Amino acid sequence: MHQLTPPSIASVDDPSAHGGSGPPPPVDTVGTRKSRLPRGAIGWAPFRPSGPARTPAVSPPHAAPPTSRRRLDLPPAHTALICVALPGFVISTDQGQLTGCGLEGFYRAGRRALSRCQIRVAGHEPLAVHARMTAADRARFVGTLRTSTCVGPDPDIVVERIRDADGTERITLHSAALRPLRLPVEVALGTDLADLGAIASGSAGPELPASVHDSGLRWSCATGTSSVTADPPPHDALASAGLLRWELELPPGGRTTVELRVRPDGAGPVRAVGRAATSPLAPARAAGDSSGAQALLRTSIEDLQSLLLRDPAHPVDTHLAVGVPWRCGLAPAEALAAARMTLPLGTRLAAGTLRTLARTQLDGPGVRFGMIPGPRRDAGMHLPPACTGTEATLVFPALLAEARRWGLSEHETQELLPTAERCLTWLRTTVGDGTYLRDPYPGGPVRCETQAYAHRAALLGADLLDAYDRPGGAGLRQWAQTLRTAFRADFWVDDLGGGRPAAARTPDGRLVPHLGTAAVHLLDTGLLGEGRQAPGLLDKVQTEQLARLLGGPAMDSGWGLRGLGAKEPGYNPFGHRTGAVRVQETAIAVAGLTAAGYEKEAGALLRGVLAAAETFGHRLPEMYAGEQRADGSAPLPHPAACRPAATAAAAGVLLLTTLAGIRPDAPAGTVTLRPMGSAPLGEVVLTGLRVADAPFSVRVSRLGLAMVEEAADQLQLGG
Repeated sequence: MHQLTPPSIASVDDPSAHGGSGPPPPVDTVGTRKSRLPRGAIGWAPFRPSGPARTPAVSPPHAAPPTSRRRLDLPPAHTALICVALPGFVISTDQGQLTGCGLEGFYRAGRRALSRCQIRVAGHEPLAVHARMTAADRARFVGTLRTSTCVGPDPDIVVERIRDADGTERITLHSAALRPLRLPVEVALGTDLADLGAIASGSAGPELPASVHDSGLRWSCATGTSSVTADPPPHDALASAGLLRWELELPPGGRTTVELRVRPDGAGPVRAVGRAATSPLAPARAAGDSSGAQALLRTSIEDLQSLLLRDPAHPVDTHLAVGVPWRCGLAPAEALAAARMTLPLGTRLAAGTLRTLARTQLDGPGVRFGMIPGPRRDAGMHLPPACTGTEATLVFPALLAEARRWGLSEHETQELLPTAERCLTWLRTTVGDGTYLRDPYPGGPVRCETQAYAHRAALLGADLLDAYDRPGGAGLRQWAQTLRTAFRADFWVDDLGGGRPAAARTPDGRLVPHLGTAAVHLLDTGLLGEGRQAPGLLDKVQTEQLARLLGGPAMDSGWGLRGLGAKEPGYNPFGHRTGAVRVQETAIAVAGLTAAGYEKEAGALLRGVLAAAETFGHRLPEMYAGEQRADGSAPLPHPAACRPAATAAAAGVLLLTTLAGIRPDAPAGTVTLRPMGSAPLGEVVLTGLRVADAPFSVRVSRLGLAMVEEAADQLQLGG
């Protein structure tokens, strides 16, 4: 049970893969088995490596999408209030009542334990006046009622509902009446016990009949059971109508509370990983001139906590689910990327993620020996789906090397080193005598971002191998040098605007010239010793041109980077790979541009994302529309985006820690600061970070000067 990932979403990474309006049928994965769930289904399915997989068939880069796919329109989630503490979550509208429509309901492990929870007081539904998330796992709803016979508009009953992702709802009635009240209260309950895939495809089925159970109701079907218990017990329970009834007495100015507890399969309370006493994420905080920065860091960490999952077979190891509601399980590439962006919060999440994925590494004979298996991801209209197994295999050694710089223990590093070595062996074996790392199937293109991942893996991997006197470092560096020389010539498209990096090269050597966020990975070179950034694939002139392009109006929407330039063929502001803003790529661009010295462009992107975050209540979705920002406008939500999403929440951490430019080298006992000298958010104080397994705090002044305020005793400030 290493993964609980919807197969159709995991197959292509996005809810509208291949440009469609919903998830496509499952695509063959590299090193994974096909799910037995129905085509297009979304649910919680295990991710179990099963040895080398057959080579997937892929359409040519410019082939038209097949027309025989079954259309699947996901229920919209962009207006929902989603409380998350995995493995539980609850989806509500701003009306507070759970009506059983759409995605509404309490879920556990991808199954809807309760779909309907509607309150009537004295025969009337409360008028909804307020709905707000109070934490990542909790929401507050307020409604009002008039019970007085006096003329006037003022309500005298307030109905407050506190709804929690663990399956608890507290309903409190507050009276402002001048006389004692005896109020009949009814709660109508129901569920279909449907899995998320059936709900998404519109095939959930009718509500199940209820039976009276304990102090509440119970539902059963072939796939499980669910119950709701009430405290205090109801005065009456009607199974045929799914009703619980009370006669509640309220004195003048008094209040009374009913608590409902939803429990699937007779289980006890949900024990969310993020609520454990020993969280793998440090409780960092931001302060200073920007209230938005403070709120973004707080909410990002809360969302990350809510998405934590534990490997049941190895409960010490935690990793992040991709996002709710569609992808509540492990996807290797996304889990590694999120763990890497959260290294300033400590190395425990990185260690748990690395150990979990090390157990999936392919060790059988064949060309895929050493791969971390992963599904294929849609890449938009210009290129065929990409193999996320390739990405995960290349990110693994890079994350291990950087985690060591941030303070991962020598014991843990050495424990994971053999897996990293096998990843690097796969890289060199797959490249062979060639220069580029191609997609791992016949006719696959050479993608620019894959070369960036491979180059970084080679340099950081060589650094790691040398540190432990393991062979292979020199060969990796030599290949990386050859790749740099070739890439700068072979992947550059000259034009009247100064040129651009190509997105890919086809097998016959043609360039795919469209400009998209894949290019930002060319700026993400990785951290070496002494706080040095590894060299990049582009030379100085090319890097400057890329910075200009990323900072231009075709790519910068004002809310973040578009996935595809606005002037490119096929641009769609809502396209999940063809124009929507994806927060992860924008954060990588901000960090890369800052490291390369292009702070004007980085600062504009940073401020844009923070402005977008404010409109989303600082809970950033994985993507939103790339429409151009204008005075008085707001970013448009994508109706199928996960929110919360691990990479978006982790991107919030990366964006804010980039302001301080923290570059640790824990083995050498140093930390170097390269802050954004332009101080785009004014003064910022970051406290509660972790470097070298100790608290770390840093202040960046309005002049862009950084000062360490708290650090491990053995750390020295580098030059």
